[in-house]
Amino acid sequence: MTNPVFVAVDMPDVAAARALVAAVAPHVGGVKLGLEFFCAHGPAGVAAVMESQSLPLFLDLKLHDIPNTVAGAIKSLAPLAPSILTVHAAGGHAMLAAARAAAPALTRVVAVTVLTSLDDDDLLSAGVPDGAAVQAGRLAGLARSAGLDGIVCSPHEVAAVKAQWPGGLFVIPGVRPAGSDVGDQKRVMTPAQALAAGAGVLVIGRPITAAADPAAAAAAIAASL
Repeated sequence: MTNPVFVAVDMPDVAAARALVAAVAPHVGGVKLGLEFFCAHGPAGVAAVMESQSLPLFLDLKLHDIPNTVAGAIKSLAPLAPSILTVHAAGGHAMLAAARAAAPALTRVVAVTVLTSLDDDDLLSAGVPDGAAVQAGRLAGLARSAGLDGIVCSPHEVAAVKAQWPGGLFVIPGVRPAGSDVGDQKRVMTPAQALAAGAGVLVIGRPITAAADPAAAAAAIAASL
């Protein structure tokens, strides 16, 4: 895609989200709406934010349940026509395959591997002893075998996974411009570094949305690429 930056609009207010998207639209390649916004406003809120925009929608709900439930949820989301939709890879092969089968043909379904707020110690405490890189690669293989379009992983794992899956779509959070506060992210890179490593979509939230001038911040990130 021409501009890989998707702005993460994780806020509970529809009017504020609409205003933010309108301001940054000339400088980003898409809009990510996630769980906080969706829980506050549901499909109607998503439609309200996107109704005057031609930007692609990334609906980041990280669905994770039994296959039938996830498939039903995805069918319910179809009227929103998301360009990208997330499920959790840990749901297993049957759930992932059901998700892909239920999604519209033009929706790319990508599987979340290891959250960028987790490091190797966090994984060890959850019973995963071999670290983020190995786990991301393992779950990427599962997603690929189930027919998904790609994965969500940190920028630190994308190069190795892309070498095994050249045609995959790699959605990369944990992206921070140099000098930015990393917040609750633990495995980060700059936008340019992540793109060079193989990212297809760069998910960037607070460095844009919390900036004094979000449009200028988005423009600066786009220029750095």
